[in-house]
Formats: sequence, structure tokens, C-alpha cells
Amino acid sequence: MRAAATGLRHFLLALQFFTRVPVTGRLAAWIGYSPAMLRAAAAHFPGIGWIAAALAAAVYALLHRALGANPFAPLAAAVGCTIATVLLTGGFHEDGLADVADGLGGSASRERALEIMKDSRIGAFGAMALVLALLAKSVLLAALGARGLAPAAAALGGAHVLSRFLPLLLVRALPHVGDAARSKSKPLADRIGGGALAVAGAWCLPPLAGAIAWQGAAFAAAAVAASLLALAWMGRLFARRLQGFTGDCLGATQQVCEIAFYLGAVLALR
Repeated sequence: MRAAATGLRHFLLALQFFTRVPVTGRLAAWIGYSPAMLRAAAAHFPGIGWIAAALAAAVYALLHRALGANPFAPLAAAVGCTIATVLLTGGFHEDGLADVADGLGGSASRERALEIMKDSRIGAFGAMALVLALLAKSVLLAALGARGLAPAAAALGGAHVLSRFLPLLLVRALPHVGDAARSKSKPLADRIGGGALAVAGAWCLPPLAGAIAWQGAAFAAAAVAASLLALAWMGRLFARRLQGFTGDCLGATQQVCEIAFYLGAVLALR
């Protein structure tokens, strides 16, 4: 019972950190906070993907069915579910993507890139990255929805969960190079143990098993492979340009791996 209560506290802390879901009052006091707790909460990062996926799939299904035979129904559903997940997370990961694009696009110097990434203002590279990412999500989800609700739902479940697991592998593989004094994610990114990775991986198994059951092994394999390729590319980019990663890099990796999952799923359905 004590271990279950501790796991629940860590999950709720992840919910508090990664979403706009209100966790306040007595519940927040019961959860508590410490850097060590936030570090442990990383194991439940993919669990937040379950909530994002459930919301996205519900909105997608509602709009898809409500618009019926309208040829734009899949696109409207895709845009609607994307808006829903942005509202849920407060654009947490999209903000990281924009900061990384501004930093790496704005300077070839490692030090200057890290400095730009700390700036809360969005630049031209960040704006372009955000527009292209949201457009890619909407178009790919619309392409899946054109084949029916099941492919879109399977992709949403797998993408939101797996894309929140894969950045943890960067935490394991690369050093944190952000500003330790100012970074809210420093305890999260400090280190992650094998046990925490195992728990995080376990969160991914049911959605991926569901994708296999609904759409077949080839569908799931193509989507996962695309996400892994995206992770490898992002990891190589950060190692080469920054010699490590920051909290923004984790958010950017989540976004790129999510989009790659949708792309792999679309290619599998061809």
C-alpha cells in the first residue's frame, strides 16, 4: 500500500508539472514536492501521455462523427484534437520545440545557442517550427482519419505515450547542459535510473499492444521505427551542437517523435 501511495504521488506530481490540470489544495499538500520526487516522477511521464491520448481521441471521435460525410471531417477532427492537447499541456512541449529551433537556427555557436534558448521571446525559427509542427500533426492525423476512426485512435494512443518515453533515453545518454540555477526541469533531467526507465516503458506497452490489435503489427512497427529514427536524429543533433541537452530539448524531442509516429503510421497504411 505504501509503495502504491508513493507511485500515485509521483504520478500526480508529473500531472501537475506537465499539464494544466489543477492539482491544488489538500491534494497538492499530500503530494508534496522535492527535487528527488520530481526526478522519480519522470517514470510516469508516459502516463501523462495516456491522459493526452484519451482527450485527443475523444475530441477526434466526437468531431469526426458529428461532421459525418463532410470531406473535411478528418481535418477538422485532427485540428480539434491538436488544440485540445495544447490546452491540456499549456503548449509545454511546443514551447520547447520553438526554443530549440530558435537556438539552433539562430547561431552556430554552442554558447550563443544555449543563451538564445533561455530567451522567452519567440523568433523566426521558433515560429516556423511551431507552424510546421502543428501543420504536420493536423495533416497526418487527417490522413489517418480518412481511413476511419480506428487508425487515428491507434496512432494517437501510441504517439502520445511513446513520444513521452523516448526523451527519457536522452536523459540517460546525454549530460544536462542547461542553466542549473534557472531550469525548472533540472531535477527531472539530472539522471534517471534503470528502474524508472522500466516503469516508463511499462506505460507504453498497453497502447502499443492496442495499436497492434486494432491495426496490425506492421502499422505499429512502422510507427515505432519512425519515432526511434527521429529520436536518434535528435540525439545526434544535440550531442553535436550542444554536447548535451536541456529541458527544451526534451520537449522538442517529444514533438518530433510524436509527429514521426504519425508519419510512420500513415506510410504503413499505404
